[in-house]
Amino acid sequence: MTHFPVVSSILSAQYLVPLFQVKYNLSRDTTCRLLKAGVNHSYLVTDGDNKYIFRIYCINWRTKKDIAEEIRLLNLLRAHAMPVTYPIADFDNDYVQLLHAPEGLRYGVLFSYAHGEKILQYPTALHYKMGATIARLHQVTENFKLDRVDYTPAVMVVDSFERLKGYLPLETEEMQWMQQAQDYLLKLYATIDHSRVRNGAVHMDLWFDNMNIANDEFTIFDFDFCGNGMLCYDLAYYILQVHSTERENTEVCKEKVAAFLEGYSSITTISEEEKALIPAFGISMYFFYLGIQCQRYEDWSNTFLNEVYLKRFIKLLIKRYADLYELAI
Repeated sequence: MTHFPVVSSILSAQYLVPLFQVKYNLSRDTTCRLLKAGVNHSYLVTDGDNKYIFRIYCINWRTKKDIAEEIRLLNLLRAHAMPVTYPIADFDNDYVQLLHAPEGLRYGVLFSYAHGEKILQYPTALHYKMGATIARLHQVTENFKLDRVDYTPAVMVVDSFERLKGYLPLETEEMQWMQQAQDYLLKLYATIDHSRVRNGAVHMDLWFDNMNIANDEFTIFDFDFCGNGMLCYDLAYYILQVHSTERENTEVCKEKVAAFLEGYSSITTISEEEKALIPAFGISMYFFYLGIQCQRYEDWSNTFLNEVYLKRFIKLLIKRYADLYELAI
């Protein structure tokens, strides 16, 4: 009997255990359970007191070279004592496991475990500390080139907008505003003085869900979106998330954003050009991640992405953010 083709599958946690025992010499008491079937699939692997995260990349999402470059970046950061989770090689010194899923070949990587917990709203002092942490990370990644995606204006706001057209009619009020926002952003990109803006390897997904906190110390993980771009993309996305989590208290939000930037500036300088770009780059990040949601509709976002969701997202998040910073869109 010929099996009907599938778009995505969730591999059995139970049947992954022998792989860990053989490839990584974990004990017979090893357990594995699915944590999240999101953009990629994450499993918690436990062997006595030791914990790990096994990520299985979805098919046609990252190439083996993409993953190897993510691993190269993480190993660089680990060598510089940055607080990040890191990939773990098996006994053959391979980082990437090949998994023959129903939909085709998928890749898996075992990572160290980030102790602590995800905290949605944490004290101002920790935002200062996070700013300093990201600054130190950027000192390592500045001018570091990955053989991965370049986050160009086209990738950020053109390709994303084209994907969005498939899920929200262009004639709607929200899409008309998004068209204006795209025009505004593309004009802004064309005026950037790149001699005053730092470039290098960027994380692109720095928010509370990708960091654990233990004893006021951060561990950053999930570098799946890492690539080449302006370092202030990371600042813009972090600040965007502070506004999202602290939207009920404007003064607290301003205080925490200021603390983050102050912590960052205590380690390395943010140019005036970069500071000026941060609000608009927040809008660019919104564009980009809406595009990802549309791109991954079949195997991830279909449970929530619809016209009502997109209209609310654009009005209540993106337009509100642009109005907050008085961007001339």
